[in-house]
Amino acid sequence: MVGEEDGMKNKVRIGVCVMEKKAFSGPMLQILERLEAFGEFEIVHFGDKVILEEPIQSWPICQCLIAFHSSGYPLERAEAYAALRKPFLVNELGQQRLLHDRRKVYERLEFYGIPVPRYALVNRESPNEELDYFIEEEDFVEVHGNRFWKPFVEKPIDGDDHSIMIYYPSSAGGGMKELFRKIGNRSSEFRPDVRRVRREGSYIYEEFMPTGGTDVKVYTVGPEYAHAEARKSPVVDGVVMRNPDGKEVRYPVLLTPAEKQMAREVFSAFGQAVCGFDLLRCDGRSYVCDVNGWSFVKNSHKYYDDAACVLRKMFLDAKAPHLSSTLPPTLPWKVNEPVQQSEGLTRQGSGIIGTFGQSEELRCVIAITRHGDRTPKQKVKLKVTEEKLLNLMLKYNGGRPRAETKLKSAIQLQDLLDATRILVPRVRPGRESDSEAEDIEHAEKLRQVKAVLEEGGHFSGIYRKVQLKPLKWVKVQKANGEGEEERPTEALMVLKYGGVLTHAGRKQAEELGRYFRNNMYPGEGTGLLRLHSTYRHDLKIYSSDEGRVQMSAAAFAKGLLDLEGQLTPILVSLVSKDSSMLDGLDNASIEIKEAKARLNEIITSGSKSVHNNSSREKPWMVDGAGLPPNASEVLPKLVKLTKKVTEQVRLLAIDEDEELAESSSYDVILPYDQAKALGKTHIDVDRIAAGLPCGEGFLLMFARWRKLERDLYNERKERFDITQIPDVYDSCKYDLLHNAHLNLEGLDELFKVAQLLADGVIPNEYGINAKQKLKIGSKIARRLLGKILIDLRNTREEAISVAELKSNQDNNIAVPAAKEETDYHSKAYGKIDGTRRASFTSDMSMDQDEDDDKEPKYRLDPKYANVKTPERHVRTRLYFTSESHIHSLMNVLRYCNLDESLQEEPSLVCDNALDRLYRTKELDYMSYIVFRLFENTEVALEDPKRFRIEMTFSRGADLSPLESNDSEAASLHQEHTLPIMGPERLQDVGSYLTLEMMEKMIRPFAMPAEDFPPPSIPQGFSGYFSKSAAVLERLVNLWPFHKHSSNSNGSSPRKSRSENHKNQAEETSYT
Repeated sequence: MVGEEDGMKNKVRIGVCVMEKKAFSGPMLQILERLEAFGEFEIVHFGDKVILEEPIQSWPICQCLIAFHSSGYPLERAEAYAALRKPFLVNELGQQRLLHDRRKVYERLEFYGIPVPRYALVNRESPNEELDYFIEEEDFVEVHGNRFWKPFVEKPIDGDDHSIMIYYPSSAGGGMKELFRKIGNRSSEFRPDVRRVRREGSYIYEEFMPTGGTDVKVYTVGPEYAHAEARKSPVVDGVVMRNPDGKEVRYPVLLTPAEKQMAREVFSAFGQAVCGFDLLRCDGRSYVCDVNGWSFVKNSHKYYDDAACVLRKMFLDAKAPHLSSTLPPTLPWKVNEPVQQSEGLTRQGSGIIGTFGQSEELRCVIAITRHGDRTPKQKVKLKVTEEKLLNLMLKYNGGRPRAETKLKSAIQLQDLLDATRILVPRVRPGRESDSEAEDIEHAEKLRQVKAVLEEGGHFSGIYRKVQLKPLKWVKVQKANGEGEEERPTEALMVLKYGGVLTHAGRKQAEELGRYFRNNMYPGEGTGLLRLHSTYRHDLKIYSSDEGRVQMSAAAFAKGLLDLEGQLTPILVSLVSKDSSMLDGLDNASIEIKEAKARLNEIITSGSKSVHNNSSREKPWMVDGAGLPPNASEVLPKLVKLTKKVTEQVRLLAIDEDEELAESSSYDVILPYDQAKALGKTHIDVDRIAAGLPCGEGFLLMFARWRKLERDLYNERKERFDITQIPDVYDSCKYDLLHNAHLNLEGLDELFKVAQLLADGVIPNEYGINAKQKLKIGSKIARRLLGKILIDLRNTREEAISVAELKSNQDNNIAVPAAKEETDYHSKAYGKIDGTRRASFTSDMSMDQDEDDDKEPKYRLDPKYANVKTPERHVRTRLYFTSESHIHSLMNVLRYCNLDESLQEEPSLVCDNALDRLYRTKELDYMSYIVFRLFENTEVALEDPKRFRIEMTFSRGADLSPLESNDSEAASLHQEHTLPIMGPERLQDVGSYLTLEMMEKMIRPFAMPAEDFPPPSIPQGFSGYFSKSAAVLERLVNLWPFHKHSSNSNGSSPRKSRSENHKNQAEETSYT
């Protein structure tokens, strides 16, 4: 017992001096339990009886105090206790009074330069008091000459009164919507007859901010951590969106650097470490419209973990600085947690170097990643002459007879399905003579189109689209008899489908994101918390337009940021589409066509390139490198095995085929639902048990194999089409992984033959030799390469600006460190001049990259997050794309020195890595290339060795589905999933690639920064992407080292600093 008492004495006592309803709420208990689990704290609950009745002298003595106002709470008693015992306060008590008066909240926000909506005050000393400065007309109110047109917002000045009104203009029908705290599933009510504003009290009138139906709630824990969630705005329809468990639907969102700064300012302005506030995002700017005081995120275990870690650090620093605040490798409440199932899906590799120089800091992570495992991409082409289909084409191309039509929306695809159902023969005719062969093939293709469109019973453009291209026309008399007009008589229909991210692809992407979080940021450990919630990280995610790529990006973001919930809201809120940078091969179509022609010549003729001594040393330098020497002899075997597999699938499809043909209903729906499969995370056990294929029905599986059989070899012309080899390989690999339960005889042998050929064909389709690979790669990846250089340049410029600012401030220290202000809660920016404030209001349009999370005056000890310097900031840029861009980028990296202007330089990729890449052949699903930029802070700013680039790559999930010597892979195979290979170095160990050299080698192939158009700006967020000199102006006042300098009159060297960087502020805004 004595030992136990001594142990309790050594613990830091945390008093919970709040009303019991709050003290025993779910979030509070979750966080307190985690604090107790560290073993360093004793939690003491005061209880309502003590707080309300007992004298403060008899209250428990505590070193740290959690105290905040709620209904019935005696704030003055808590203040008296704090004055008596002087505990460390998580939230300052006196300033909590400000939160009950919206006027004082707005006044405080404005004083700290935090943007608020345009507003005006109407103060009444008695109900219905007439005020000469207040005018109300039908569509506006005017306060002290400030006019507010409807729609405008009316808020009671009492912060505890949540009855907020929005008044609508007569042109929109008028009326008023009342917002209130959630009652069941309602959060607002529209009243069409109410048009006059309230007059019984004092109100704030403010401009209505259109936010696109979304509100952002921000939850801070201390000056450095902010978790943001978006929710459906009550303004929309007042119906609370709830998930199947009955909880309101919210999802984490990224805060911009300006918003993160606002969170710090809210913390400083009100002295509330644990705080919630509301953000409105409108027209490229963000505004704080409410501050709630003590607030916790609900139903988020990741947030509870984060909050407990941050609070622990605050308590130990305040009252037990002798104890180490470094987080343990495993958080104590996670010790007994089961290991996540997906662990092991991503493997460690040789490419991540674990140790760095003491003076090196990671500044930037850029990753270019291929999408995850997908279903085979499919295409059906047929010429159509049916009037119904031609009329459909005219309907959706504006009646232009020579214009192409794309059908993607649900309405368009439904129209096509209706037409196709009528045209498809009810019973499949037998083949009576060879002359009917074309008609039968046409009917079969129409049936395939019908089958694809009927899949799932509903439409999603993310994986089905149809093109109709006119081929022939005739002149016909106009309907009104006045002249002639053209009318199409034949069109080419192209249906593209498949290529959908599978459950395995989603799992691979999510696990790779988790791997990045744990391995790409050295020294972070568990201190990283969640990337998007900490102020030091600036993250942007880009994706091509393809659905599988977008969903891979969203799944990766879920793993990287440790998010919860469905992928769709993550995709919408975190992933930006940039098809011009990450899609398409149009720029190099001629060169690719030439490469394929030469490739076909090499394979079909059996010709072999001459190998000299240098090519034996560097086999990747010859034409057709990687092709098997007996490729022409292997092709007939490939055709034979393809026919064998196709015939088996045909037999399996007969029952399903006959069932569809004999059905008397037009509403036949295939049993496989592709759209629902998009949300799956596990294999389809029911289909496997029923002996059905995964990812499609038997009819479409047969259509897939039959097309491969027909296209691979033209028997009439006795000609092979080597461009079909990658598709045969793709189908083999897919069926071996996802349809092994169908036991297709010869499929494994076909896979081996197809892989042998594909390993040579695929890399050579992007160039038959090194120089052609470089030419094609530079054309396809030109914009992406330019963007990567912009990312690296922006990071360097920011780091140099930070170093110069710090150096200037260090040289001007005039006040000894002993004079530092110790009360970081109440420290105000007393003598802030107007320029500082203007940087938030008049000059709100700040670029996200140039602003970039500059750390303010008050921050936690950097040891908390296990980083070396408090100024540390990491920029992360993630690009998700297809196989073509990965190959293209890699080809530029390894062959850039072959360009005439760079022939004196060695390759960016070392010979050892060049050899490994040559042997790798395939950059499979989830393959990636990573650039990490490090800054050596002990090297002079002008020294090229200040910034070092590290390059790594991963082959992705390139393990064979036939792999039998890998027990880990075998167990994953049971889940139809293959592991992702770990990263490998592209440089020799000990080599040093400077950023300057990287730029020199890549610049000839990259789009110049000045050629980039203005960024594609999401609606309502334009202001975040433009530059402002005010960004640098406010750095001097906000930077942590500034606390040592004297600033009694509020002056600072901001002006000269701004002038020095005027040109930098006007640089390209592509971020």
